[in-house]
Amino acid sequence: MKKVTLETIKNARETIKDIINITPVLESTKMSEKTGANVYLKCENLQKTGSFKIRGACNKIANLTDEEKANGVIASSAGNHAQGVALGAKMNGIDATIAMPATAPLAKVKATKGYGAKVVLNGLVYDDAYAKAVEIQKETGATFLHPFDDEYVISGQGTISLEIFEQLNENVDTIVCPIGGGGIIAGVATAAKALNPSVKIVGVQTSNIPSMKESVKNGKVTTAFNANTVADGIAVKTPGNLTFDIIKDLVDEVITVEEDEIYQAMLFLLEYQKVAAEGAGAVSTAAIWSGKYQPKKDENVVCIISGGNVDTNTLYRVIDKGLVKCGRRFSFRTHIENKTGGLSQVTAILNELDANILDANMSKDKSSQGINKLAVEITIETFDHEHIAKIVEALTNAGFEIK
Repeated sequence: MKKVTLETIKNARETIKDIINITPVLESTKMSEKTGANVYLKCENLQKTGSFKIRGACNKIANLTDEEKANGVIASSAGNHAQGVALGAKMNGIDATIAMPATAPLAKVKATKGYGAKVVLNGLVYDDAYAKAVEIQKETGATFLHPFDDEYVISGQGTISLEIFEQLNENVDTIVCPIGGGGIIAGVATAAKALNPSVKIVGVQTSNIPSMKESVKNGKVTTAFNANTVADGIAVKTPGNLTFDIIKDLVDEVITVEEDEIYQAMLFLLEYQKVAAEGAGAVSTAAIWSGKYQPKKDENVVCIISGGNVDTNTLYRVIDKGLVKCGRRFSFRTHIENKTGGLSQVTAILNELDANILDANMSKDKSSQGINKLAVEITIETFDHEHIAKIVEALTNAGFEIK
């Protein structure tokens, strides 16, 4: 008998209805124009605690026994489950301890503490935090709340699909959803396929940690880790057993996106949709914006923006990388004559080609060009890669060596 069904998801909705927000579904005109499909965003970044995780966490806490509640709860999390558990525990007067990776964004750590939970930092990714949580659980006897491999958690996350189908009057062809440990997509897929068996479910992971993609390919739960990722919310090296069983049966496709593609998606969402998404929340958009997933013409596609808990400093770096990648920011190094007006020829060319100078630094560089030359490093604002190519050509033709 299945542990997660449409019925358990409907029960979860009834349980958490007075706690969560019904998050909006927004049309993305830009992505619709780009793809020819009708692309929508399910904005769980606007959920309480800034992520979908509160759905599953609160459903799980509501189903604990009095004894389990009295023992206090412990959880492991990359950050969003932590906040959901912390808030849910606070609302029920339960002591909570959360193990998080030491690499978790400061904003997530601070928010979790702000909800009254004790935070223990350990390791680089979720799996390291999980190991620490298990260790603490054995010492204290606290009730462990798994972030994804739990029927109540998965059922809570599945309430997202119920909202999507209602908000779009059941006109849903495809749902594109992030995958880390698999909790959100397992719930979303269970509800969506029960409501419409022909709906397509596409999962997205970062290529740096493609654990579920590898698991599906190998037919068994597989550990995979290549490098750290800006998508910390889905940085799970080993997915769940329960989630894998659901995903292998109900998810139609699992694809991966690169870090640069996530940066560009975060920038796109912020600039064109006015949506602040964390890396994990942006991977669904990255899949479409990059062309990794290409919807059919007139298809109704929903991208789940799973969270918006992005650290401000991280967002600043992501914007910079995103602008560079799409050709809207360019930095170069050259040499000018060490005399009055030495820089003016460079700035004149940039001005003529409508490039805005954001930053310029000069220093003597005796080793490579002699005492009569100055090294100058300039960062400019540009329109696109074609614009950059014209600028480089003009400067090169004027005798400047560009690096």
